[in-house]
Amino acid sequence: MDRIKILVVDDESRMRKLVRDFLEREGFCVLEASDGIEAMEYFYQDKDIALLILDVMMPNMDGWQVCREVRQTSKVPIIMLTARSEERDELQGFELGVDEYISKPFSPKILVARVTAILRRVNALDAGQVIDAGGISIDKAAHQVKIDGKEIELSYKEFELLSYFVENQGIALSREKILNNVWNYDYFGDARTIDTHVKKLRSKLGGKGNYIKTIWGMGYKFEVE
Repeated sequence: MDRIKILVVDDESRMRKLVRDFLEREGFCVLEASDGIEAMEYFYQDKDIALLILDVMMPNMDGWQVCREVRQTSKVPIIMLTARSEERDELQGFELGVDEYISKPFSPKILVARVTAILRRVNALDAGQVIDAGGISIDKAAHQVKIDGKEIELSYKEFELLSYFVENQGIALSREKILNNVWNYDYFGDARTIDTHVKKLRSKLGGKGNYIKTIWGMGYKFEVE
């Protein structure tokens, strides 16, 4: 499979190098732009760019302007990086069609995990790929889960929930975020339904159910011990 191209746009060369090194280590092809104008030149020249990692504060043309222009012609996933963490900035980003919003400073490993999760969601990564995590094997195409090679039976929602956890391992996930992504945005039920499904899923996973950590007052995080 050809390496997936990601465009990293930030006016700080040190930040671009940090992100590039971690992404290249995972097999991605990384293009770099130091401002919005250079980013748009890359974007119009190369139709194979699968995802943008975009800083907000840049000279010449900031991240918001780049996002607006990209969204006029493309639905390519966009992750926004910002030194700010104000709610109105996040809301503006999501209104413009931003897929993820990450505040600096951030963990490069978490950034890579989110990149991978987004690309799986939009099928840029092989949808038939088998995902492995600590002895749990998920075959999304066959809708099959195995624990140490032995198949287990999961309901449709349990399968979707486990897949979402594994694809976002290491990331703290709020109940609202889980509802939005597993039960879809049109679900208005009680968030406690997640707790019920997690309890059943942990039971079916046996000892590996401990990978699903409870974050009190927030939600859950999948982490292989």
